[in-house]
Amino acid sequence: MYYYDDHVEKCKLGNSSGFNELYNQYSKAMYNTSLRIVNNAADAEDIVQEGFTDAFKNIKGFNYQSTFGAWIKRIVINKSINHLRNKKLKLVDINQTSISELENDEVINEEEIQFKVEEIRKAVRMLPDGYRTVFTLCAFEGYDYEEISEILNVSESTVRSQYHRAKKQLLQFIKQGS
Repeated sequence: MYYYDDHVEKCKLGNSSGFNELYNQYSKAMYNTSLRIVNNAADAEDIVQEGFTDAFKNIKGFNYQSTFGAWIKRIVINKSINHLRNKKLKLVDINQTSISELENDEVINEEEIQFKVEEIRKAVRMLPDGYRTVFTLCAFEGYDYEEISEILNVSESTVRSQYHRAKKQLLQFIKQGS
C-alpha cells in the first residue's frame, strides 16, 4: 500500500490545481519514456497527452496499489507499445531463427567498451523499433523478460533474442562511432 497523495486526492475532487501539479511533476519523465520507445518526438508528445487524459478520466479508480508515477508510467508505456504495434512493430521470433545464425554471433566484451551517454542515446535511436522497444523496457525501465513478453505478447525467448541483438547492434554502432 502506498501513501496518500494530496495531488491525486485533489484530482479526485475535480480540482484543476491537482491535475496541473501531477502533470508538471511527471510529464517530462513520461515524455522521455515514450520517446525512448517510439523514437519520434511528436508521437511521444501525443502519447503523453493521451496517457494523462486517460489517467485523469480514471483517477477516481486510482486506489494506491502503486504510486501515481508508476501508474502513469505503465499507461504511457502501454500506449507507446500500442502505437508501435499500429505501425507494425517487427519482432523476430526466436523460433523462426536458425540455430546457426545464433552460433555465428560474435562474442563481444562489453566491459572493454567505454562511451559517453549521448553516444548511447544516439545509438539507441538508431535501433529498429522492435529492438529499441525491448532494450528500453529492459535496460531503462527495469522490466524483466517475463514482464516484457506479457506486455508485447511474445515469448520470453523472443524478448531475450531481441535484447541480445539490440545490445550487439548498439555495441556495433558505438564501435563504428554511430
